[in-house]
Amino acid sequence: MRNIPLIKPYITQETKDRVCEVLESGYLTEGPVTKALEDSIRAYVGCEHAIAVSNCTVGLEVALRALGVGPGDEVIVPDYTYPATATVVEIVGAKIVIVDVDPETMLIHYGAIEKALTPKTKALIPVSIFGNPLDYERLTQLKEKYNLAIIEDAACSLGAKYKGRRVGNLADFSVFSLHPRKFITTGEGGIITTNGAMWADWIESYKHFGMTTSASRASTQFVRIGTNYKLSNIQAAVGLVQMKEIDILLDRRRQLAERYFERLSKQDAVRLPLTTGGGDHSWQSCCVFVENRDQVISRLKEKNIETQIGTYALHMHEAFCKNSNCRISGDMSGSRYAFDHCLTLPLYHDMTIEEQDYVITQLVDAL
Repeated sequence: MRNIPLIKPYITQETKDRVCEVLESGYLTEGPVTKALEDSIRAYVGCEHAIAVSNCTVGLEVALRALGVGPGDEVIVPDYTYPATATVVEIVGAKIVIVDVDPETMLIHYGAIEKALTPKTKALIPVSIFGNPLDYERLTQLKEKYNLAIIEDAACSLGAKYKGRRVGNLADFSVFSLHPRKFITTGEGGIITTNGAMWADWIESYKHFGMTTSASRASTQFVRIGTNYKLSNIQAAVGLVQMKEIDILLDRRRQLAERYFERLSKQDAVRLPLTTGGGDHSWQSCCVFVENRDQVISRLKEKNIETQIGTYALHMHEAFCKNSNCRISGDMSGSRYAFDHCLTLPLYHDMTIEEQDYVITQLVDAL
C-alpha cells in the first residue's frame, strides 16, 4: 500500500488553467478574481457580506477590531483549539479568558462560559471545531442575556449546517480558513462573513490601509489607520474553481466519514465524538478517541499512514498558563481528555475504499 496522507488538496487541470489566466493577465494582486471568490462564498453561505483576507488568524483579529475590542475588555475562548483563536485577543490588547470544552463534542462548554463571565466580557470566540457546528440557539441565548458579541472561529466549517442554515450565517462574524489542510483552499487565506454592513465596510477599509472611496470625492481618502490583509487574485483563483464543486467534495467527505464511524463503532477500543444536535458536520477532519494515542500515531506511521492529534490544550502551554494577560477558568478536564485521546484520520476527496479499509485495519491492529 502506498503512502496515505492526512489530506490532499483538490487541484484539477481547471485550477491550473485558471491560475495561468491570472498570471497571463498581469493583474496578480487582489482584484476581480478575489471579488468573484467572495461572491461565491457569500452566495453559498447565504450571508450579506464575505470579505477575503490573507489568513484566518488575521480574520479573527480584524473582527475583534471591527467590534472595538481592546484594552480593558475580556474575550472568552475554548481551551481546546489552535493557539490562533486566543492569540488574536492579546494582539488587540484585550484579556484572554480560557474555558473548558465538552469532552463528547470537543466544542466550548456552554456552562463554563457563564461561569467565566465578568462585567468586562465583551465577546466570545467559540470554535466549530473540525467542522462540527456549534449550538447556535444556546449561543444566541448567552448573547442576548449578557449583551455579548460572537465571533465564530469557523476555520474548519465551510459547508457545515445547523438546523438547515449554513455556518457563516449564524454569528456576528464567522471566519473560515483556506489553509492547505482545508478542503477548500487558496494556499493561505481566510474569509470573514457577516450580516453587518457597517462592520463589513470597516473591515474592507482596514484591510486596504484604511482607505475609502466615495462618489463625492475624486480621489481615494485614508480615513483610519489600517493595514494590508489582502488576498491575491492568484490565490483566489484556486479557491474559486474548488467552490464550483464544494457540494461534490462535501458529499464524498461525508460518505467516507460515515463509513469510518460505521466500521469503527464496532470496536470497543474506539470512542466516537458526538455531532451537535441538529447539526450537519462538514467533516473537515474525521476524529476518534483512542487510548495511547501517540503510540497509535507512531504505529500507523510505520504502515505509511499519516494521522495526527486533534489540536492543542492551551492551558498546557507557557504562552497562556504563564501569561498575566490570560485567565484560565476551570479545571480543563474536558480539554485534557480531548488532547490526550483525539486522533485525526486520513480523509481526502479521492480516497479509495481500499485505502480506507487499509487505514481501518491498521488502526484496529495498532489498538
